[in-house]
Amino acid sequence: MFGSVVFVSVDVLSSRAQAQSSSLPPVTVEAPNPPKTRSTAAAPSQRTRSSRAASANRRANVTADQNRAALAARGATGATGATIGYVATSSSAGTKTNTPLIETPQSISVVTKKELEDRNVQTLKDAVNYTPGVTTTAFGYDPRFDAFSIRGFDVTYTGIYRDGLRQGGGNFAIPKIEPYGLESVSILRGPASGLYGLGSPGGIVDVTTKRPTQTPFGEVQLQAGNYNRYQGSFDVGGPVPGSDQLYYRLTGLLRDAKTWFPGNDDDRAYIAPALTWKPNLDTTFTILSEYQTSRTAASIGNARTADGKLTNIYSNDPAFSAMDQKQFRIGYAFEHNFNDTWTVRQNFRFYQVGVDAKYTQIDSIDTATQTASRSAWRIVDNLKTATLDNQAEANFTLGSVRNTVLFGVDYSHSYYDDKIGYGPAPDLNLLTKNYGAQAIASPAFSIFTKQSTDEVGLYAQEQARLGGFILTLNGRQSWVSQSTTTTLDGTPVTQKPSAFTGRAGLSYLFDNGVAPYVSYATSFSPQTGVDVTGATFKPTTGEQTEAGIKYQMPHVPLLLTAAVFDIKQDNVLRTNTDNITFQAATGQVDSKGLELEAKLALKPGFDLTAAYTHLNVVITRGNTDTTGNEYSGIPRDSFAAFGKYTFQSGTPVEGLGLGLGVRYIGANFGDDQNTFENAAKTLFDAVIDYDLGKLDRSFRGAYMRVNGTNLFDKQYATCQAGYCYAGERRQVIGTLSYRW
Repeated sequence: MFGSVVFVSVDVLSSRAQAQSSSLPPVTVEAPNPPKTRSTAAAPSQRTRSSRAASANRRANVTADQNRAALAARGATGATGATIGYVATSSSAGTKTNTPLIETPQSISVVTKKELEDRNVQTLKDAVNYTPGVTTTAFGYDPRFDAFSIRGFDVTYTGIYRDGLRQGGGNFAIPKIEPYGLESVSILRGPASGLYGLGSPGGIVDVTTKRPTQTPFGEVQLQAGNYNRYQGSFDVGGPVPGSDQLYYRLTGLLRDAKTWFPGNDDDRAYIAPALTWKPNLDTTFTILSEYQTSRTAASIGNARTADGKLTNIYSNDPAFSAMDQKQFRIGYAFEHNFNDTWTVRQNFRFYQVGVDAKYTQIDSIDTATQTASRSAWRIVDNLKTATLDNQAEANFTLGSVRNTVLFGVDYSHSYYDDKIGYGPAPDLNLLTKNYGAQAIASPAFSIFTKQSTDEVGLYAQEQARLGGFILTLNGRQSWVSQSTTTTLDGTPVTQKPSAFTGRAGLSYLFDNGVAPYVSYATSFSPQTGVDVTGATFKPTTGEQTEAGIKYQMPHVPLLLTAAVFDIKQDNVLRTNTDNITFQAATGQVDSKGLELEAKLALKPGFDLTAAYTHLNVVITRGNTDTTGNEYSGIPRDSFAAFGKYTFQSGTPVEGLGLGLGVRYIGANFGDDQNTFENAAKTLFDAVIDYDLGKLDRSFRGAYMRVNGTNLFDKQYATCQAGYCYAGERRQVIGTLSYRW
C-alpha cells in the first residue's frame, strides 16, 4: 500500500546550534519551523588578548633559554616564537605573554606555517585535523562554517580568535578564515575565561595573521583540483620603498570552484593589506585589514527519514541555493617597550559580516505520486563587532623570584541582526529529478532577532619563577550586558550577568627538559532565551582540573606532551519536561579524557605530528532518556599522524618530498539516547612535492605539489543528536608556486 512518508527536515545549522547551545538535546523542531538558533546568538560577545611580549629571555629559566636558543639557531622566528618545521617552542595563546609551551600549565598545540603549507589546508577545520582533543567530523561535510569541538564542547561561535581578539558569530553570520592568510594556528584546550572572558569550557583556537616582514619577499601560486577547482593567490611584502620605518604585506586569493556535493559552489575572493610602522626598536604599530567575499550552498545535505537517517535525495535546488557572504575587518596591534621592565600593548579590531542565504528543503515525500513537498527559506544576517584590549606587562625580580605580571582591561561590543523567512516551494518530481527547472520565489521575512552584547573585563596574571618551579595565576572579572529582541518591534529581553573566572597552575621544569604540571581553570558564558516563567537563563559555567607532563629535548626540535583532564559544565540547557516547548538551564555535562601529542623534526627534511585522544563525554544531568548517556558525535578514541620527508643533497631525488597522513575516528553514538552508533573510520591524506630548482638552477624558486585528502575516497555518514550528515569526499589539488 502506498502512503506518505513524513520527513523531519531540519537544516544542519539548526540541530548544530541546538546541540552547541545546550550540549543536551532540546525539543525536536519539525518542518516548517525555521532553523532558528536558541542560544548561538549569545556568541557575538568578544574578548581579546595580546600577541607579542618583550624579550622572552627575561621570563624563562636558564634551561628553557638554552633550549630555545638551540632551536632558534636551526629555524625561523615567527609570531609563535622559534619554529623548526612542525615544532613551535612558544605561544601567547595560553598566557597573553610570549611563554614557552613547556612552561604553560595547560594543553596547547601550535600548527606551524610549514605544516599548513605541507598539508595545503583549505579550511580552519583542515588546519586542526591533526590536533589532539579536537573533533571536526561530527557534522560531516559543510563548507559554510568551521564547526568543530574541543574536548567535546563546541567552539564554533565562542572559541575562534584572530590575533588574540575573539571573532564571535551568530546563526549564519560567522567569519570565514582563509588559511592562505595565516602564519600559524594555536589551540588552547580547556577553559580560558580567566584571560579571555566569555567562552566555551573546551578551549579556544587563535589564528595568527600574516604580517609585514623586514625582508623583501614574494610568492605567486596557481592551483587546480577535481570538481573544477581553480585558484590563484599571491603574497608579497617587505620594506616600503624609500622608508626605513614602514613595512608592508599584501596577500590575495581568487577561487572559482565546485565541490562533490551537487549545486554547491566554493568560490572566494580575498585581499588582506597590512602595514607596520616601526620608528625604533621599542615601538611597533601594525594595521591589519581584510575584505573577503565567498559563495557556498546555503543548505548542505540530503532529505532525512523521520529518525534522522540520510536518503540519497538531495534536499537543495540549484534554482534557489546560495549562501553569499561578505566580510570586512580592520584593526591594529600596538606595542611599546618603555624599558627592561614595562611593556604596553593595545589591540583593536572592527569586524563586519553580512550573509544572504537562500535554500530549499524537502519536508515530506509521497511515495504514491513520487513527489517531494518542499519549502523555501531565506536568512539574512548581519554581525558587527568591535573589540579593544589594553595590556601592561612588567618583568622584574624580587629576591630569587622572577616575575612576569600582566594587567589588562578590555571591552567588546557586538550587534547581531537576524531575519528569517520561509514559505512554499514547488514540489520536486522524484522521477525526472527536475532540479533547477522551476522558479522558486523568495519568501517574506517572518522571524526577526536582534541582539546587542557588551562586555567589560578586568584581568591580571602573575607568572612567578623560583628555581624550576613556575606558578601561573590569573583572574578576571567580567561584566556583561545583553539585550535581545525576538520580534520586529518587540520589547527587548535584557540580562546583565557577571562572573569571576581564573586559572591556577604549577609547573616544574627539570634541567633535562621534562616539565610536569597541574592546573585548575574556570569558564562562563551567558545564554539567550527565557524559561517557562519568562526569566533569562543562568550563564553556563565550567571548571577543569588538568594534570600533564611535557618534554622538550634539549638542543633537539622534539616536543612531547601528555595530559589527563576532567571538565564539568553546569547550567546547560535541556528540554523542560513539564513544558517541552521551553528549556531549562539545569543540565550538566562531564568530559574526561587523555591526550598525547608529538611534534618533531628528527633529521633534516623530516617532520612529524602525531596525536591520540581518549574522550568520555557524559550527560550527567539531562532528560530521563539522556541522563548518564554519552554525548553523541564525539569519538571515544581518535588517532592522527602526518609525516613528510624531503630528500636532501647527495641523493638522486634531491628536492623530492613525500608525505602521508592517517586519521582514525573511533566509534561514537549517533544520538544522545545512545540507540545507535557511528562506525569507526580511517581516512588517509598524502602529499608529493618537488623543488624544481634542484632539477635546473634556472627554475630556482619554483615548486610543484599535489595534495590528496580522503585519498581512497571513503564514503561515510556521521550522525549527531540523531541527525546524519555525509562525510567529505576525496579532494585532489595540484599547486605550482614561485617564490623570490
